[in-house]
Amino acid sequence: MKKILYLVLLLSVSGCYDLDTQPYDRVSAGTFWKTEEHALQGLVGVYADMKDHNLFGLYNMFDNMTDIAIGYDPQGMGDFINGNFTDRTGAVVNRWRRGYDGIQRANTAIRNIAGMDIPEASKTVYIAEARFLRGLYYFYLMNLFGGVPIYDEAVDLNKDFNQLLKPRSSEEEVRAFILADLTAAVDGLPVTYPPAHLGRATKGAALAFRGKVYLFNKEWAKAISDFEEVVYNKSNNYGYELNPSYANLFKQTGHNSKEMIFTIQNKGGVGFPYGMPLAFYLGTRSTFGSSWNNGMPSTTLADMYENRDGTPFDWEQHFPGYTTNNTVKRTAMIATQQSGKLVTVPDTAKLNEIYSNRDPRMTETLVVPYSYQLGWNANAPRQMQLVLATGANENFGQIRNNRGWMTYVWRKFVPEANLNGDLTDRAHTPINFPLMRLGDVLLMLAEAYNEMGQLDKAIAELNKVRARSSMPGLNSGVAALAVSSKEDMFRRIVHERAVELAGEGHRYFDLKRWGLLKAYTAGVTEKSIVGDNLLTRNFQNRHVIWPIPAQEIEMNPSLTQNPGW
Repeated sequence: MKKILYLVLLLSVSGCYDLDTQPYDRVSAGTFWKTEEHALQGLVGVYADMKDHNLFGLYNMFDNMTDIAIGYDPQGMGDFINGNFTDRTGAVVNRWRRGYDGIQRANTAIRNIAGMDIPEASKTVYIAEARFLRGLYYFYLMNLFGGVPIYDEAVDLNKDFNQLLKPRSSEEEVRAFILADLTAAVDGLPVTYPPAHLGRATKGAALAFRGKVYLFNKEWAKAISDFEEVVYNKSNNYGYELNPSYANLFKQTGHNSKEMIFTIQNKGGVGFPYGMPLAFYLGTRSTFGSSWNNGMPSTTLADMYENRDGTPFDWEQHFPGYTTNNTVKRTAMIATQQSGKLVTVPDTAKLNEIYSNRDPRMTETLVVPYSYQLGWNANAPRQMQLVLATGANENFGQIRNNRGWMTYVWRKFVPEANLNGDLTDRAHTPINFPLMRLGDVLLMLAEAYNEMGQLDKAIAELNKVRARSSMPGLNSGVAALAVSSKEDMFRRIVHERAVELAGEGHRYFDLKRWGLLKAYTAGVTEKSIVGDNLLTRNFQNRHVIWPIPAQEIEMNPSLTQNPGW
């Protein structure tokens, strides 16, 4: 098995150097930052912050605040769904603080590596990596809070910890700072690394993220330039390709494929607790460790998946009255059981045919009723079935939703059994999490082309993504897939990003930047598969930009609060 360098190095760093210690006196220019090995170890701490729950460790839970997923507690963004979050809510406070923790680690690395007596070529790469990561952390903060204070490597927390009193910079100033960091990363990073260094930021990753920053700011031509460089290898052979198997992207078999541009490298197993809580918060009680499914796919998402021929899916074609009559839904879906033995069962053959005739990404992303998922029960692998019945229980070989809700559950990212021994802790699932992959870039490139009036090019890029899953392309002869205008194409992009990127956390930021978050969530009551009311979304206009944490304003009176808070 390949060793992932920075995860292995994390063992040595965490054993000797606590990068969270204040005033950070255990990692200083006097005792550390002497050798090239030190420089790389210092960068480990900057990468490691990505896994924090308040940075990218629970990034997929942002989907819960949109139309494609639901959640119910702090980990599942429950306070944001019901509209009860404030400037003192833990998720608000901790996302701000952990974002700046990542930034200060990057600043420490940049400042110290710049003064090290190591080869200039190595120094250039290490500083470029740190600036890439700093740019990501600032982009994350800006997309949540708007303009934030900018602290660069000139700030030394050993000296300046009590002097961090800058006012907020404007969004334009923060964006310019991010773009400067990513441009430095583009200039300084290599196209590839040796296999042992898998997971480190590359030139292609910096280009893709810079293109994303331009896209979010509606600088379409600049976004196109960066995305085309990555997709069409204009200056370098980046080597990115769509993985032939969509499903394998989210398993160990494909999580380091050529589609992956930048991923969080996760490692598990005995003595390697360096993964993300994918099993814990996406899996069910039938998953290894008896997990909590704090995030679940919505029925809205499930119904988005088209028929295999590209026509829109409609339950009415299979069960007349389904969409308006819960009795029809329950008859079509619910089984009854006694002591784990099914007494009545719906027409599962018909349901299987319905689900099998859908966009393949549906059953590769979701566990659908009466299908199976390899789970873990009585300390052994066991095929578990999603049975919609009161009293469903893993001891009966059934998938149990932690809330007792009759919903779809995630297949994507959820580990099968114990991954042949690689999974020993539900909070550290060794499946890599993509922050940028080629499928995402192709859809962003399609969007930028569309905004620039290049409809044919937009269609071509989006069709590449659909073709991977053997779905008919736009303008391929199916009436429902006909596209003749910018508006038509935009609707297709909104759809395609939902079904292609479900469970990856991008939907929330997409709906915000498109100005659609209110339209897609305000007052929406989410329902179970059988029509039960599960929760009602409470969106307010002020929710688009999160509040600056009250504690931060109390410590730094020069900070101003966002409108409405």
